Amino acid sequence: MLTVTLLAKAYNTSQRKLVDNFLKFTLKGLKVKTENCEVTPRGWVRIVLSGEDEQVALNYLVEEVGLCPSRLEDVEKNATLKGRLTSMSKSKDELSVDIGVSAPMIIDATISLQRLQAQLVDGRKVALKKIVELFGLRENLPLEVKVLGVSEENGHVEAMLSEKQVKQFKTWTQSLLDRLIIIGSTDYEVKSALKKAGLDRDVVDIKPLGFFEHAVVCKLGTDAKGLIPKIGKNLRNAGFAIFSPKRIIEFLDYSFLDD
Repeated sequence: MLTVTLLAKAYNTSQRKLVDNFLKFTLKGLKVKTENCEVTPRGWVRIVLSGEDEQVALNYLVEEVGLCPSRLEDVEKNATLKGRLTSMSKSKDELSVDIGVSAPMIIDATISLQRLQAQLVDGRKVALKKIVELFGLRENLPLEVKVLGVSEENGHVEAMLSEKQVKQFKTWTQSLLDRLIIIGSTDYEVKSALKKAGLDRDVVDIKPLGFFEHAVVCKLGTDAKGLIPKIGKNLRNAGFAIFSPKRIIEFLDYSFLDD
C-alpha cells in the first residue's frame, strides 16, 4: 500500500471526482486500486495505491502526472520541481511556490525578487508587483522551479525559476499572442464557455498547464483581457490572469527579442 500526493490540485469536490475517474480509467487493466482520493489542506490530491501492480501504477503516475514531495526531507538541492504559486500578498521581496511539502509542516519554496529580476526583466530593479502584473502571475498558477538550497533546521527551501519555465515565458512573449490564464476549470468547461460566447475564431489553442489550469492562446490582434467579461459568467469559480507580450515588450523596450 502506497500513499502519494499527485501533482494536481482540485478546487472543488466535483474536480476531485474527475481526478478519481481519470485514475481509474488510466490504470484500467492493472491489478491496483486507488482509494481515499482526498485533498490536502492546500488542495493537492492524495491517493492510496494498493494491489499487485501498485509499483507499476506508481511508476506510471510519476511519469505521466507527477508527484509532490510531501516531506521536506524529500526535497533535494538542484532538483527541478513543479508547484503552484501561493498568495502574493504576503511579501514584496519574494514569491512563494507551493511544492506540496506538508511535513513536518507546510513549507513553500521561495524565489527572491532579485532572482526574478535577473531571470525575467534583465536584472532591472522592477518591483515584484509589476513583475506579477507583466507575467500574469496569480495564485495557483503552475510554475516549475529549481531548488537552490534546503534548510531542514530552518524549514526553508530557496529556489529560482527553472530554465524551462523562463524559456516558456520567453517563447510566449516572442509569439506576440495574448494568453488568458484560467485557473480552476476543466478543459471542457473552458471550451464550452468559449463556444457559448462565440469566441472560437478568436482562439488559436487551449494549452493545459495542469489538470484544472489552462492557457487560452488568442489569435494575433485579440486582446485576452476582453475575453474575461464574455466567458466569466460561465466560469464563475475560475480565476483569470493576462499574459500580454505587447505589454512586456513595451516595458522591456524589446529586449526579449534581441536574442
